[in-house]
Amino acid sequence: MKLKHNINPILLQFINFMILVYSFVTYIPWYIFSGSRQAIAKAKQVKAKPVNNKPGGAYRSVNSLHCLASVLYPGCDTLDKVFKYAKTKFKDKKLLGTREILKEEDEIQPSGKVFKKVILGKYTWLSYEDVYIKAVNFGNGLAVLGQQPKTNIAIFCETRAEWMIAAQACFMCNYQLVTLYATLGGPAIVHGLNETEVTTIITSKELMQTKLKEIVSQVPLLRHIITVDGKPTTWSEFPKGVIVHTMASVQAMGAKADTGNKQQARPVPSDIAVIMYTSGSTGVPKGVMISHCNIIAGITGMAERIPNLGEKDIYIGYLPLAHVLELSAELVCLSHGCRIGYSSPQTLADQSSKIKKGSKGDVTTLKPTLMAAVPEIMDRIYKNVMNKVNEMTSFQRNLFILAYNYKMEQISKGYTTPLCDSLIFRKVRMLLGGKIRILLCGGAPLSAATQRFMNICFCCPVGQGYGLTESAGAGTITEVWDYATGRVGAPLVCCEIKLMNWEEGGYYNTDKPYPRGEILIGGQNVTVGYYKNEVRTKKDFTVDENGQRWLHTGDIGEFHQDGCLKIIDRKKDLVKLQAGEYVSLGKVEAALKNLPLVDNICAYASSFHSYVIGFVVPNQKELAELARKKGFKGTWEEICNSPEMEKEVLKVLAEAAMAANLEKFEIPVKIRLSPDPWTPETGLVTDAFKLKRKELTAYYQMDIDRMYG
Repeated sequence: MKLKHNINPILLQFINFMILVYSFVTYIPWYIFSGSRQAIAKAKQVKAKPVNNKPGGAYRSVNSLHCLASVLYPGCDTLDKVFKYAKTKFKDKKLLGTREILKEEDEIQPSGKVFKKVILGKYTWLSYEDVYIKAVNFGNGLAVLGQQPKTNIAIFCETRAEWMIAAQACFMCNYQLVTLYATLGGPAIVHGLNETEVTTIITSKELMQTKLKEIVSQVPLLRHIITVDGKPTTWSEFPKGVIVHTMASVQAMGAKADTGNKQQARPVPSDIAVIMYTSGSTGVPKGVMISHCNIIAGITGMAERIPNLGEKDIYIGYLPLAHVLELSAELVCLSHGCRIGYSSPQTLADQSSKIKKGSKGDVTTLKPTLMAAVPEIMDRIYKNVMNKVNEMTSFQRNLFILAYNYKMEQISKGYTTPLCDSLIFRKVRMLLGGKIRILLCGGAPLSAATQRFMNICFCCPVGQGYGLTESAGAGTITEVWDYATGRVGAPLVCCEIKLMNWEEGGYYNTDKPYPRGEILIGGQNVTVGYYKNEVRTKKDFTVDENGQRWLHTGDIGEFHQDGCLKIIDRKKDLVKLQAGEYVSLGKVEAALKNLPLVDNICAYASSFHSYVIGFVVPNQKELAELARKKGFKGTWEEICNSPEMEKEVLKVLAEAAMAANLEKFEIPVKIRLSPDPWTPETGLVTDAFKLKRKELTAYYQMDIDRMYG
């Protein structure tokens, strides 16, 4: 994973000698004054152990071998109690921050397209007390509108402070919060709203105008639409009986409501807090029922993996709150006195699509210390930085590469490199505000190359996590002093994990040197099941003889000797070729996705054929340069549709596949170059940028038929 340089061998020997002298001179003061010695010792420690010596025995964190953790604070066994505890402890501290829009402009592109650009001001903050009062008033206002405890209410909104306020109101009043991704298509939204029989939906003006307007007539039980950001335009074509409110007006109703004589129905731990609709990577979205105790157990486990979490921390919230990763991360922060500053993928950085050139993105203004990301975002950062490195002068590029390779060696030994961090990587670190101390990655597998790059260039640990909506987002997270790549860490203190034999794939929990099998997660974080889907619930969830509830994840893992888990396959991604060989599509994609030429890739295989094919979203700059070198001229679409360019890209993929030690039958033989990117809006990837294989297969069916002759 080292970067290649082109330095004169004699000069390189001299540089290596100077580095050796520097390392020797600085080692003793580093050893005396640095806390890294303890980190090295902790990295080598066993992190989880099996609870018994039987094959397939469950692994637990060494910190919870005898009893799994289930609550953050004594007596706080529901989410309303957790927030009340935090409000009392951190009363006047800042909690939720939002940037004011100072100016909006339309910017006309050379292609004639119009992009909306914004200039944003500073963050304005609501304290814990402010948020608590707003949530109480909103909950009471919903009661005035007729919302009853233990009934469903939907939120279909972008990530923002009002989302969290609405969620806390629902937790307090025991309303079951139905969450839907803001990027879901019309049929999926209609399915979620009708299946849960909601009468009220919380949304924004933009989503009301762009998404709800078209489908509201297909939701017959809907009576109230609440917009979080002011009064929208009303339409005459809205069905009769549907009333539009603003969040402020509902809060005003709640503030005036007489609740003195009314006994509020507070939730109990087993009550459903959230019905979270998945992003539907395998078809129609499923509603996962998550109870108060599920969420609290999950965030208890996550918080234990973040050292020194507290009031000095600032978290940047920009991932969809309808995703379990973001909701869990924000609830962890809220319960520990951290500030949460809101952002969006379009305003995150100075170079983001909606930020006007010359003005500041959200990370530059907020300077967060904590951040969560999905691998797609980290992969983009990695490719963008490496493209800029390639554009440097020869001297600058070689200096960066030397520093990169030197630091890679040092952190693999557990050492720090303060001089490199301050002189070489400072500018890269500033891309995320300059203060990040922990990056948490989840939602999909993160490649070893990208993880190591983020470790080196952003000068902080990258905690890779593993969890599902069905486990309340909790499963494993790597510890901050564990710099190994490709693993997802040991089980959290709230759960235990065991491996079940999967004979078809050839994975057994008796395998040597590492036990392997399908990952099963057990613990109080394992959710209740799927809403109105008893058949699927019985298939994915089981209860053992001790009453422990287990989630069958469909992922294949192996446990290393220190108790850390590595994801090595997925049952749904395994395809048997015509000649009997098994191909892991995820493995093929992971080997090729980090190529500069590839922005995204989906491997495809059929049991009726003997070879793998693929759909590739090429990097426009890299493919255009390859076309120029090969003397091919044409528009972007013409380049992508060219059989000649398909062959040239295939050569690059084949070289990378061989370097990654893929078997010959795993290497794609034919590909389709896609001129259009895959975004959640296209319906081809989820909000976490996971591939929707079913939709991609349907979209490229004609190409599949062509490639298979």
